[in-house]
Amino acid sequence: MKIITTHKGTDFDGFASLIAGTILYPDAVPVLPKTINPNVKNFLALHKELFQVKSPQEIDFQQVTHLIVVDTNTWSRLDHIEPLKDRTDLDIFVWDHHPGKEDIVSNGKCVKETGATITLMVEQIRKEGKKLTQIHATLFLAGIYEDTGGLFFPSTTASDAYAAGYLLEQNADLTVLNSFLKPAYNAEQKNILFEMLKSAERIKINQHTISCNILEVEGHVGNLSIVVNMYREIINVNAAFGIFFEKNRKVSIVIGRSNTDDLNMGSILKGLGGGGHPGAGSALIKSLEPDMVKELLIDQIRKEHQPSSLHDLMSHPIISVSSDTSMKKVAMILREKGFSGLPVVDDKKLVGIISRRDFRKLKRENQIDSPVKAFMSRNQIITISSNKSPAEAANLIVKHDIGRIPVIENDEIVGIITRTDVMRYFYNLVPDKA
Repeated sequence: MKIITTHKGTDFDGFASLIAGTILYPDAVPVLPKTINPNVKNFLALHKELFQVKSPQEIDFQQVTHLIVVDTNTWSRLDHIEPLKDRTDLDIFVWDHHPGKEDIVSNGKCVKETGATITLMVEQIRKEGKKLTQIHATLFLAGIYEDTGGLFFPSTTASDAYAAGYLLEQNADLTVLNSFLKPAYNAEQKNILFEMLKSAERIKINQHTISCNILEVEGHVGNLSIVVNMYREIINVNAAFGIFFEKNRKVSIVIGRSNTDDLNMGSILKGLGGGGHPGAGSALIKSLEPDMVKELLIDQIRKEHQPSSLHDLMSHPIISVSSDTSMKKVAMILREKGFSGLPVVDDKKLVGIISRRDFRKLKRENQIDSPVKAFMSRNQIITISSNKSPAEAANLIVKHDIGRIPVIENDEIVGIITRTDVMRYFYNLVPDKA
């Protein structure tokens, strides 16, 4: 068996490198430490089903013949890998960006001084002509951005910048990335936020409160999106737009942030030559005075305002089982449909959820013929109303670390919203309505 693992307290560089290892070594099993940083934990809560990782406790170390270590070169930073430490017959390869800090004796290694380990692995993936999905590209870019401070840390190298550019070519999504990273907030940004708050104003458009703020800036200012998001939260509006005008260049940078899917930032700013996603968007507008940009923006908001609900995303009609259905029958449905779980419904009422993990409760062979009500989850079932937004569904999935949420209307279950459904929405993969 060949396994890949990374350091305890796994950050985005460690996790990205772990997943990149599965592309470079398709026959290897990724082993994720128990302790991971909060940003990665939130990312996995939404993307868990895409990455089939195992814990160290699930590995039979006697069967391991090859070990790939990423983003560290020190035994003490690995999680429960001690059984392999003294093995002389083990083939070890190390990927790391910290030369000189090593105590793992390996048969081969790629250890170079870069801002992030994932940079080295992306170079190899590109060299071998491996294909990346958009989600892979986004995750790998998160690894580079977190370890290099968005390419601003002194440890950043040209290789990191080249790798970041390549990942953007592979459609890495900066909006999704920024929602999981927690970038720094410095004095310059604080001053800009203070100036915006001094001139804050609110307008009502289609029952939503919106603020459009114009501010002149000199030269490049990083992380203005953080400023706009904080501005929106402080003045408590549904959507906020910052129009940052560089007088010398006669350029306006428009950044929008929203807390409701009814105001789709990507759609609104696409009308101004930009783009984005439901909760975040931006546009670069040249040779127009900022007051004119503001007028165009407000016109675009009025034109593009289109409410969206879970009806557009949820799976329906639903496939459900009654509480008297046997576990054997449930197993067959899950296998045939490729589902990870099913709602349990009696008389049109949701009474429980049965998932693959509930099969672990079976201790005897004959229990496979028992009714599902003996093993289903029935306490504190998380549901969502059909009039709620995709963003609210995503928040519940992340908060409770669940793969699916029943959608309720008039006390009856009318659909199911899953991690996959939410991801399609936030990665802009929902087909246009006819």
